[in-house]
Amino acid sequence: MPKLNFLTQFLVLLVLLLVVSFGLHILVLSAKALPVFDNLIVRSYVINGLLAAIIFVLLYKFRQKLKNQIGFLFMGGSLLKFAFFFLLFYPTYKNDGDMSALEFAAFFIPYSVALFLETFYTSKMLKNLEGTTKK
Repeated sequence: MPKLNFLTQFLVLLVLLLVVSFGLHILVLSAKALPVFDNLIVRSYVINGLLAAIIFVLLYKFRQKLKNQIGFLFMGGSLLKFAFFFLLFYPTYKNDGDMSALEFAAFFIPYSVALFLETFYTSKMLKNLEGTTKK
């Protein structure tokens, strides 16, 4: 099997981790006899995955031009994710006046998985940039 380029590695791993995470999330909910597809869980996994992919693709695309601003752009991507949370999820979650642990987990688990992978690959990308600059 040929080695995947850096960006493709990230995207494949992102999809794989989110699918596994989603499966485990659903399995735990089902095992505890909790509502499986409530709390916008599917939307949360899809939106967090799409945002992580878009943000990382943009960081990767502009890595040479804006290498000194990658950290700020990364933080801007996190701000964008929070904006999506407050626009698309928070109103529904707070509709009953309270955000339950299940609602929080439905958003936070895919957010955390995507953020971890984005952080790891952005760090790796910056190390690669640093290595090419020193030569």
